[in-house]
Amino acid sequence: MTAALTEAFVDDRLAKRNALLLALAQAVGGASASIVIATGPLVGYMMLDEDKSLATLPVSTMVLGTAFGTIPAGMIMRRYGRRAGFAGASLLGVLAGLLASFAVFRDSFLLFSLACCLGGFTGAFVQQYRFAAADTASNAFKPKAISWVLAGGVLAGIVGPQTVIATKDLFSPILFAGTYLAQAGLALVAFVLVLFIKIPKPPRISHAQAGGRPLLEIMAQRRFIVAAACGICSYALMSLVMTATPLAMIACGLTETDAALGIQWHVLAMFGPSFFTGSLIARYGKERVVSIGLALLAGCSVVALMGIELTHFWTALVLLGLGWNFGFIGATAMLTDAYRPEERNMVQAANDFLVFGFVAAASFSSGALLNAFGWGTVNILVFPFVALCLGLLGWLVWAERKEVTTA
Repeated sequence: MTAALTEAFVDDRLAKRNALLLALAQAVGGASASIVIATGPLVGYMMLDEDKSLATLPVSTMVLGTAFGTIPAGMIMRRYGRRAGFAGASLLGVLAGLLASFAVFRDSFLLFSLACCLGGFTGAFVQQYRFAAADTASNAFKPKAISWVLAGGVLAGIVGPQTVIATKDLFSPILFAGTYLAQAGLALVAFVLVLFIKIPKPPRISHAQAGGRPLLEIMAQRRFIVAAACGICSYALMSLVMTATPLAMIACGLTETDAALGIQWHVLAMFGPSFFTGSLIARYGKERVVSIGLALLAGCSVVALMGIELTHFWTALVLLGLGWNFGFIGATAMLTDAYRPEERNMVQAANDFLVFGFVAAASFSSGALLNAFGWGTVNILVFPFVALCLGLLGWLVWAERKEVTTA
């Protein structure tokens, strides 16, 4: 066996070990987001007095925390390495869970929202697990390494809601206090797991060495504008409907368990197709996959407007998850056409900041819209944004074909 083959074998053996650990960490650490999504609006609703329009604020603050954490996460891990960054974030997740549980006991809406924001900041590091899994992998194993971590995301969609169901009445009659203690426990398990990963720190690169065009020049490109718009709408519309759904289900006479299971199916639909979405993009093209995702988002609202039975809510949530997967992953793939390799980190961070900023606004608006205008209005608002994005996609395809024809 040659030295090069031996080195590749050793690298992939380490990469497999890292990918497995990160997949397990994703399954437990990533469950925090689905816990907050399933219970945050309900906790907020119980804590608030007459004005329930801020009930979805805890989910909004979680998303804002993720938005604000994207850039610091990259900076911290570039300076101190993946393991130190992930371990510190996991401990922060433990603190977030303990603080949220304490806030529920104290009936403090402000403190609970702050705890959710802290948990969201931790989530920005969890978002990096899939990239970290590829750091030590050979080119041949990188797609599999990322898939393993995505499989952990699928498990997180089960672990989170099942944790809610198992712990929501632990300190009855104080609903969900035990759930957030369990969330802290899951973060502690993630902390132990990430301590065993081995990923060398990358060499430091100066700004002069990095090169690349100015960010505003990149963002002014037609393809960046359309990709960012489709990514923002796919994620923000998903957040708008998803955040309001648990509240709408309870208002329609369904139970907290029904709502938690609905979120479970939704998260599974979000991450499950990721194993073959890339193949669909390669076969049918990025723009077509994004269009399918947008159509599924509209289909979710159609189903939601057809009735308020359990099957309507669960079917709508599954379509919502599938729509997000095709729309957001397809838009992310489109975005890669707008930058050069040396511009990747800068453009990805800017795009993520835009996406999560709009997602936070959508989740914040969700409770107010539901409280003021009802479940039907929340779903009707999906259609004009889907139409806008489909129009932008059509314009992009037409313009690029015209350029090829006239070239």
